[in-house]
Amino acid sequence: MALFTRKDTVTSDRIYEGGIINLRVDALKLADGQSTTREVVEHNGGVVIACRPKPHQIILIRQYRYSIDHDLLELPAGRIEKGEKPLSAAQRELTEETGYQAKQWKELAQMYTAPGFTNELLYLYEANDVAFVGKNLDHDEETEVIELDIEEAWRWIAQGKIRDAKTIAGVGLLHSPAV
Repeated sequence: MALFTRKDTVTSDRIYEGGIINLRVDALKLADGQSTTREVVEHNGGVVIACRPKPHQIILIRQYRYSIDHDLLELPAGRIEKGEKPLSAAQRELTEETGYQAKQWKELAQMYTAPGFTNELLYLYEANDVAFVGKNLDHDEETEVIELDIEEAWRWIAQGKIRDAKTIAGVGLLHSPAV
């Protein structure tokens, strides 16, 4: 297996710049002298919120995801805007998508979503001591808020009702006795 580092990049061409992602194609030279390419989706990162209205509960949202043409059950989440701190993004996204605000915040983990093709890093937060203040959705969003027992959420994962990776990770961390 040939390993390479960033210094082995021969060329880097950004072929798309968008509002959410950029797409870059890099030509690389491997240690053995061979060449290869990598397609990289550049993303500013995102946040995921494990909101707990009660110690044994978690807030999920059901929303339509265009890329898979299907509704998903997910933890509230969203992208970090340019120049925004992850915690500020988490606080904003929680209120936008669920209508809840939290007084207590704790970072649980940081995770790469799919490092084989994207640099997106997600910050997973736990939100406690919450109060409902009303949703403030983006113009193109629609969510159904679901309060669920953490044990039931874990069963839904095992049954295949929850298939979103960030949600599986977040519920798994809360379900674990170590957290």
